[in-house]
Amino acid sequence: MRNCDSYYNADPPDYGDADGFAPKLTVGSGNHFYGCRAWLNCDAGWDGYLRGTDDVTNSLENCWSFSNGYREDGTDAGENANGNGFKMGGSDDRTLMHNFTLKNCLAFVNKAKGFDQNNNRGSMTLYNCTGHGNGVANYRIKTELATGKVLTIKNCAEYGGTVELAAFAVQEKNSWLSPFVVTSDDFRSIDTTGASGPRKADGSLPHIEYMHLAQGSDLIDAGVNVGMSFAGSAPDLGCFETGLTGVSYLSAAASATFYPNPVSIMGYIRFEASVAGYCVVHLHDVIGRFVKRVAERDIEPGESVLTVDLSGLHDGVYVCRVLLNGKPHCMLRILKISADR
Repeated sequence: MRNCDSYYNADPPDYGDADGFAPKLTVGSGNHFYGCRAWLNCDAGWDGYLRGTDDVTNSLENCWSFSNGYREDGTDAGENANGNGFKMGGSDDRTLMHNFTLKNCLAFVNKAKGFDQNNNRGSMTLYNCTGHGNGVANYRIKTELATGKVLTIKNCAEYGGTVELAAFAVQEKNSWLSPFVVTSDDFRSIDTTGASGPRKADGSLPHIEYMHLAQGSDLIDAGVNVGMSFAGSAPDLGCFETGLTGVSYLSAAASATFYPNPVSIMGYIRFEASVAGYCVVHLHDVIGRFVKRVAERDIEPGESVLTVDLSGLHDGVYVCRVLLNGKPHCMLRILKISADR
């Protein structure tokens, strides 16, 4: 699911089960949410509660969940309205496993928790996520996992709340760990205005200054490489990569269209630009030879997502070159993934 919004879901009179997105109950594996938003839903933004299935695996990337647990008018929906941002699992008997991966996800001002384990016994992986101002905790994962399951949290950030994690958590370079001390000065803005605003013309999330790291923050280039693209010497902490004037995301062969022929294999490229202009994306081989122009489009200042045409390429490593108004904007090596793998 890509670039979808879910909001104002309610189920009176108890308001206890109306979620924004619900990969739950008998859900299978392989569901992926990218660039989605959930807000002002009476229960959870995302709910992975299981009943009737076990040990399934699903993922979210670049998703926002905020102000859940409240009615459309912003009033509290009551004690049965949990109000969690990302509820990663749970089950009636507290034994079922929902393996969840979240990357670059943002949870803020939810009534209860931002990132919530509930009683999920599966593996949970959180990379470069941000929690801010959630009422009970920004992160709460405290229940013992099933044998062989792992909780991994790296490059994550929080502000204006608490973090409650069990000792078994595998942590690295999170903002609540030494030597970091987070204040409002670490962010360009802590004003949430615009988070529920109109999407860009291409369907991607709106550009907001909220929770982007401010120049001079010690959270910039402070992370560890987890296999995601980044600018600078190392990844930033949190869901927004600072100073990114080039490619931040490319999923080769994210989708393939078989009609009309020939097969069209599409990827997605995300980057942030400081000015508007005409953007062109080229691919080069590893020794610098031009291979193919894969995208071109007018863009606005801020974050953009372009669809790139990867048809006809052999598997291998390529250099992606972004030009804005005729000038090189960024170069990034990528790994082409075959469509039939």
